[in-house]
Amino acid sequence: MTAGAELLAAMAGRRVVVLGDAMLDRYVAGEVRRISPEAPIPVLRARERREVAGGAANAALNVASLGGQAVLVAAVGRDEAAAALRAALAGVETRFVEAPRPTTVKTRFVAGGQQMLRLDEEDAGPVDAATEEALLAAIRAALEGARALILSDYAKGVLTDRVLAGAIEAARAAGVPVVVDPKREDFAAYAGATVVAPNAFEIARATGLAAGDDEAAAIACRAALEQARAEAILLKRSEKGLTLLPRDGEAMHVPTRAREVADVSGAGDTLVAAFALALAAGAALAEAARLANEAAGLAVGHHGTAAVTRAELAAALHQGEVLALDDKIVSEAEAVARIAAWRAAGLAVGFTNGCFDLIHPGHVRLLASARAACDRLVVALNTDASVKRLKGPERPVQSETARATVMASIASADLVMLFDEDTPERLIRAIRPDVLIKGADYTVATVVGADFVQAHGGRVVLIPLEAGHSTTATISRIHAGA
Repeated sequence: MTAGAELLAAMAGRRVVVLGDAMLDRYVAGEVRRISPEAPIPVLRARERREVAGGAANAALNVASLGGQAVLVAAVGRDEAAAALRAALAGVETRFVEAPRPTTVKTRFVAGGQQMLRLDEEDAGPVDAATEEALLAAIRAALEGARALILSDYAKGVLTDRVLAGAIEAARAAGVPVVVDPKREDFAAYAGATVVAPNAFEIARATGLAAGDDEAAAIACRAALEQARAEAILLKRSEKGLTLLPRDGEAMHVPTRAREVADVSGAGDTLVAAFALALAAGAALAEAARLANEAAGLAVGHHGTAAVTRAELAAALHQGEVLALDDKIVSEAEAVARIAAWRAAGLAVGFTNGCFDLIHPGHVRLLASARAACDRLVVALNTDASVKRLKGPERPVQSETARATVMASIASADLVMLFDEDTPERLIRAIRPDVLIKGADYTVATVVGADFVQAHGGRVVLIPLEAGHSTTATISRIHAGA
């Protein structure tokens, strides 16, 4: 099972509570064939009407659609729209508080896949004190057994100062991480949250700093981090992907996977839902950000507000991991460039090599130990021609392409490359590894390139081999059985 599949499996059934501005999104779709004789406006002939969950309700629906146990706490009116919203929330546990105000409804009129007009029916003022008290009581009860809390702020009056402070305090007391999708102009209102996830417009409004490129995004995130007093900022940068800045680390930039964009409505809800659900499953911030980025990329491919399914995300993660395998297999020039970037970031680069014809448990353990001795591990494989010269005309059993693909699938290997010489001496001189790693059947004196690495301040590490594992012995047993 791949890392992405493991995380997706761990997300199943995790309880995530969503508190915020729930709304009903209505879509009236049809065609325009003429201009009204009454005014210079198009006449929409309605063909389809549908009602879906929006705002905080869409975030909760995405949690459920991705396999989590979703609980939605929100204020609604005593009206037909509230009943329609409940009907749109299949699979979500709803804990609605009735307030003396209408349920927020957004109606979009669409023709030819394009929105023509949006009608908003709402009271966006702050909820009254009695509703605040009811919401806080509901959130305290809902947090029992929860693994994450999402605060979905659409500036519709539910997340008042009192509700925000009380919800964050209750979550912290329960040991539950809090992920905020913000709308406030000052992030100080979210003080104590775990992660605040603004978009580029929201962070610029709150900090006065534009997040144009990666460097500017990191600077804006740092300012937002101090303002929010959070543990991390997750900046949504539309087509530029995500920037994650943890309080105790450096900024990480996650590029968007190129996909056809049908509609960006609700993509932020999907991203926050996937991110919070991944945290609920025990994922690290960076791992959760990468998964959320995949989910948001799928959301923009849907027309209108929609939830991304677990099956969709599983397929996308699998495709992404296949592409990542290809990305690991590089030429010498590409390897040198990547290694230079790693070194600039202060990372120690390790190097090992071999034929790796039939991967066995001994290989896997050796590679894991090699990776533990450095920050990034480069694995160089002998080409088919090189293996034949070293091992004989019947080797390799697997082609260099197959061997490189298998090696790239092993988590311990960060880069995979091929070399055609009988020894990797020239390659070692080009790469200049900080750590040179071989099996303990060698001595430091017999490891090719050891003198060069040590002369440049590096070290040689010999890894004990697993007894009973050998490619040559395995092939002999196969021939004997035949």
